[in-house]
Amino acid sequence: MALRRRRRGLLLCARLPDFFLMLLFRGCLIGAVNLKSSNRYPVVQEFESVELSCIITDSQTREPRIEWKKIKDAQTTYVFFNNRIQGDLAGRAELLGKTSLQIWNATRRDSALYRCEVVAQDDPKEMDEIVIDLTVQVKPVPPVCTVPKAVPVGKMATLHCQEKEGFPQPHYSWYRNDAPLPRDSRANPRFQNSSFLIDSKTGTLVFSAVRKEDSGQYYCMASNDVGSAKCEAQEMEVYDLNVGGIIGGVLVVLAVLALTTVGICCAYRRGYFIHKQDEESFKNPGRPDGVNYIRTDEEGDFRHKSSFVI
Repeated sequence: MALRRRRRGLLLCARLPDFFLMLLFRGCLIGAVNLKSSNRYPVVQEFESVELSCIITDSQTREPRIEWKKIKDAQTTYVFFNNRIQGDLAGRAELLGKTSLQIWNATRRDSALYRCEVVAQDDPKEMDEIVIDLTVQVKPVPPVCTVPKAVPVGKMATLHCQEKEGFPQPHYSWYRNDAPLPRDSRANPRFQNSSFLIDSKTGTLVFSAVRKEDSGQYYCMASNDVGSAKCEAQEMEVYDLNVGGIIGGVLVVLAVLALTTVGICCAYRRGYFIHKQDEESFKNPGRPDGVNYIRTDEEGDFRHKSSFVI
C-alpha cells in the first residue's frame, strides 16, 4: 500500500507542471475576444433576405472595431468598413446588433465567402475572425432545346437541352408525348424497342438508331433544388427511306446525262459548233510568207518575183 501511495504521489507531481500551464493559459485568455456563428453555411433563394451570423461571446472591449469582407474569385473587397456598408451591398445590407450582417434582396452575385473580423484593443487576444459561406440559389429559366424535325429510320439522332441561369447547376430530363423517358431505354421494358441514352448533366438525348415508334412531341425539363422549367414541345418525325424512288431518281439523272452527251456529239458532227471564221479559213487558204506571184503572160502562167528569204 505504501508503495502504491508513493507511485500516485510521483505521478501527481509529474502532472503538476502541465496543470499549472493550463491554468496559466486560461487565465491569460480570460476576457479575450471570441466569435461564433449560428449558421456558417446559410442558403437562400434569390431576392430573399439572409442574415450572416457573427456573435461576440467574450470581450473586455466596449467598442470593438467591426469589419466585413467579401472573398470571391480570389479577390477580397470591403463590405462593412469605417462603420458603413460599402461595395455592391451598399443600400442592400445593414449591421444587426453589433456584428451580424443582414443582406436584403440577395442576388446570385452575392454567393461568396464573407469574413467577419473583430479587433478588441483592450483584450489580451486583440483579434478574432470567422468565415461565413453564403449560397444564393437561382431557379432555372426555360432551357433552349434542339430537336431534329425529320430523321430516316435506322439513323442516329441527337436532341440537345441547355440552361445557363439556374444555380446549383440543374439536371435534365426528357419527355415524349408528356411521358417521362428513362435515362437508358434498355433499363425499362416499355422502351425495349428503342435505343437511346440521356445524359442528365449535359441535357443530351441520343438515339443510336431511331425507329418509327420514336416519332412524337419532345420537350426537356431543367430542375434544381429551387424549381424547374421546361422548353416548348417540338415534333420529331421518323420516316422510311424510299429505296425504289432513290434508285429511280438516279437512273433518270443518268439517262438525262447520256442524252445530253449524245446530243452534243451529234451537234459537233453536223458542224453547229464551227465558227464562220473557221469556214472562211478553209475556203481561202493563206499564202506562204515571202513569196509573190505575178502574172507574166496572158495564158495565166506565173513566175516568182522574189525568192524565199533565208
